[in-house]
Amino acid sequence: MEAEQRTAGQASTSSSTAAGPSAKPIVVLVIGMAGSGKTTLIQRVNSHMHQQKLNGYIINLDPAVSHLPYGANIDIRDTVNYKNVMKQYGLGPNGGILTACNLFATRFDQVIQLVEKPRDPPLQYVFADTPGQIEIFTWSASGQLVTDLFASSMPTVVMYVIDTPRCTAPQTFMSNMLQAVSILYKTKLPMLLAFNKVDVSRHEFALEWMADFEAYSAALEADASYAATLSRSLSLVLEEFYDGMRCVGLSALTGEGMDELFKALGECAQEYQQFYVPELQAKQQRKEALEQKRREKEMAKLRADMAGKASLQEGGNAAGAAAAGVAGAAGSAAAGVQQEQLQQGLQEDEDEEESVDLNLSDDSIGSDTYEQEQ
Repeated sequence: MEAEQRTAGQASTSSSTAAGPSAKPIVVLVIGMAGSGKTTLIQRVNSHMHQQKLNGYIINLDPAVSHLPYGANIDIRDTVNYKNVMKQYGLGPNGGILTACNLFATRFDQVIQLVEKPRDPPLQYVFADTPGQIEIFTWSASGQLVTDLFASSMPTVVMYVIDTPRCTAPQTFMSNMLQAVSILYKTKLPMLLAFNKVDVSRHEFALEWMADFEAYSAALEADASYAATLSRSLSLVLEEFYDGMRCVGLSALTGEGMDELFKALGECAQEYQQFYVPELQAKQQRKEALEQKRREKEMAKLRADMAGKASLQEGGNAAGAAAAGVAGAAGSAAAGVQQEQLQQGLQEDEDEEESVDLNLSDDSIGSDTYEQEQ
């Protein structure tokens, strides 16, 4: 009875955290190496949400999975067939998966709209199952786009699933921790380490290695190789990473640790509101400031171009007016010369006419005298 009350209390706490003031669901990006049990874990999570009557949404982002043990609300395979992508573009399996994810990411705004669609009761959790090849999601353009779209609109958490039995080897454990660190620094989102398969091997040894460097160093004593020395040095470097990291032990087979998982997700959502949202707002403000500076620079350049064109136009008008004045003066001078020539021509004609008249009068006078003499 006490266990049931504790479970109900944790479920109500998780529910109230998910449906906080913003009433937006907690998005959980489930990431892990191939074989860590991501898909089986999401099946167990789905069963737990139905048991606790939590309103959840599951998205499958793995185009190559042949069978899903749970019903996905959104399935990438309904949109993109990665085998056809392989044939069409002549790609291998990994290239086909990557291209299929990139094609699906071009429509991911529609996925965001579906998730944000008002519901009664509202969504509390969204779990996204990523491809088994971890680098296809974490280091691709499509994975970055999906992460940014979720994180910019809803509380988003990265759940890194670890294969606990394989991490009993100190160097394999360090490889998983380095992968987790790289994802943390790339996404800058709250992270939860989920040690899966604790029904096979308990995860307390990993928690001890994270908390006590001497214990991890003692586990490496039997190995004197360069890799062991490197792992020992990296363990010292990762102490700060270990201090702020939340960890839970889970079993996708038995359902152990489900209550602790949802409680940790609620704490990660609070961390998102406390740290990530202010950083996101500051980033948006810096982007807007840069955009404003770019616009002002473009506007100043435009004004300078317009001023230059105006000055050139004024210079052209002045030159045109001067040329028109010169042409007018030349025309006037030419007209004056022409008028003078015309007047001279008329004067010469008049002189010729007068000489002709005088000659005629002389002849006539001579003729009259001749007649009188006769």
